[in-house]
Amino acid sequence: MTTFATADDTLTRDALAVLQPGFAGTTAPDWVRRRVGEGLASVALFGRNVTSREQVTALTAELRAERDELLVAIDEESGDVTRLDVRTGSSFPGSLALGAVDDPGLTRGVARELGRQLAECGVNFNWAPSADVNADPDNPVIGVRSFGADTALVARHTAAYVEGMQTAGVAACTKHFPGHGDTGVDSHHALPRIDVDEETLRTRELVPFRAAVEAGTRAIMSAHILVPALDPERPGTLSRRILTELLRGELGYDGLIVTDGMEMRAISGTYGLEHGVVLAVAAGADAICVGGGLNDEGTVLSLRDALVAAVVSGELPEERLADAADRVRRLARWTAGARAAAGSPPDPEIGLRAARRAVTVTRAGSAAPVTGPVHVATFAPEPNIAVGDETPWGVEADLARLLPGTRGGSYRGPGAGAEALAAAGDRRIVAVVRDEHRHPWMRSALDTILAARPDTVVVEMGVPQSPPRGALHLATHGAARVCGTAAAERIVEG
Repeated sequence: MTTFATADDTLTRDALAVLQPGFAGTTAPDWVRRRVGEGLASVALFGRNVTSREQVTALTAELRAERDELLVAIDEESGDVTRLDVRTGSSFPGSLALGAVDDPGLTRGVARELGRQLAECGVNFNWAPSADVNADPDNPVIGVRSFGADTALVARHTAAYVEGMQTAGVAACTKHFPGHGDTGVDSHHALPRIDVDEETLRTRELVPFRAAVEAGTRAIMSAHILVPALDPERPGTLSRRILTELLRGELGYDGLIVTDGMEMRAISGTYGLEHGVVLAVAAGADAICVGGGLNDEGTVLSLRDALVAAVVSGELPEERLADAADRVRRLARWTAGARAAAGSPPDPEIGLRAARRAVTVTRAGSAAPVTGPVHVATFAPEPNIAVGDETPWGVEADLARLLPGTRGGSYRGPGAGAEALAAAGDRRIVAVVRDEHRHPWMRSALDTILAARPDTVVVEMGVPQSPPRGALHLATHGAARVCGTAAAERIVEG
C-alpha cells in the first residue's frame, strides 16, 4: 500500500492514535517505541508479553519512557480469562463466581484490588468487565465470563466492577456491546447472529450497559455480532446505528468506544482487516484493538495507511478520525491523573475469600469423607481463544498439597472415563469437569466413572447446568486458581 503521509503529519498521527496494537516479546520492541514517539497512543498486552509482575512493570516503564500519557491495555477479566496470571492461574475469581455470591460490595472490592495490582504494574486500561447476560447456557465463548443469566444481577455487578476498577485509577472497558450472551457461535471464528426482537434487547442485553454508563465506565467494547433487530446489514463493530445512534445517542455515552479484536474471523474473514478498520471508525469506534494474533509493525503501518487513504478518498470524514484520536488521548490523560489520585489499600486475599464464598455444594451424598490421597481426573474441553491453553486450572495441585500422595491426569474424548478409571486404581476419584452440559463425551465419561465408583466426588468448574451427581458435587462457578483452592479446601473439610 502507498504511504500517504509522513510521521509528523497530523492525519498520520491521528491514524496511529486510534490503533491499539499488540506486539511480541517481554520487552518493548524498537518499532513500538518508535511508533509511540510518532503518535501511537495505546498498546495492548497479552499473555505472550507476561512472565512476571516485575517484568510487566519494567515493560510498561520502557513504553512510558517514550510517552507518559500512554494507554497500556490488557484483557484481565480474572477468572478463566487472565493475562497477568497466565502462567499460574488467576488469584481472583471470574464474573460468574462473583454473580453467584451476589454481593456487589464484594465485586467492587475484587475489582478495586485487581485494578490496584494492574496499576502497580503500569497497566491503566482493562478490557473488563463483561456485561453480557448469559442468556444461552450453551454459549461457547461467554459462559463463566458473565455475571449470570439474570439481567438485574448482571447490571448491578457490572456497575460495581466499573466503580471498583476505576477507583484504582484503571479505566474499565465494559464489553461486548450490544451484548454477546445469547450467541451459539464464537466470534473469534465466525460472525454470530442474535435473532431476538428489539424489546428483548432493550430489556435484557442493554440494561447492564446502561448501568455501566451510569457508573461512569470510561470505555465500552463493541461486539462482532449481527443483531438484525438493530441493524440487519452490519455487525455491531461496524454499525453506525449501534455505535453512534444507539450507544452515543440513546444511551448518552460519551466515553471511548474500542473494538473487539479486529483480526477475529467475524470481521477479518468477512470484510477484510483494513476495510473493517475503516468501517469501524466510520461507524463510531474510537480505538481499534488489533494484536491478539497480529503483532508486527507491518500490520500497524498498513492499518495506519488504510485510514489515511480513506480520509484522502472521502470514505472516512477527517473530523471523525480526529474525534476518535482525541477521545483516545483524552482517556490517556484521565488515566495519568487517576493514577496520581488512586490510593486504595492492598487486600491481596480478597480473591480467595470471594472464591470460597462462591463454592456451592449442590449435592451431598452419604459417602465417607475424603481423608487420604485421591486420583484427580480432570476432563478438559478444548479451550476457546479468549481463555487460551496456557493457564493451568483444576484442583489437583491443591489436593496434592492438602492430601500428600494425590496424583491425577487430564482426559479428553471417547474412552476418557475408562482411561481415568484405569489410571486411578483403587484410589478414590475426584472428577473435575468444565461445562459438562456442553460436552457429550464428558457426560459419558462421568457416567462410566460413577457407574463403577459411586463414591466419586465431582467438581464442576464451568457453568453448572447439568444435574448434580456423585457422592459430593461442588460448583465453583469458574476455573481460576483460587476457585480450585477453594474447592479443594471444601473437599477435604467434608
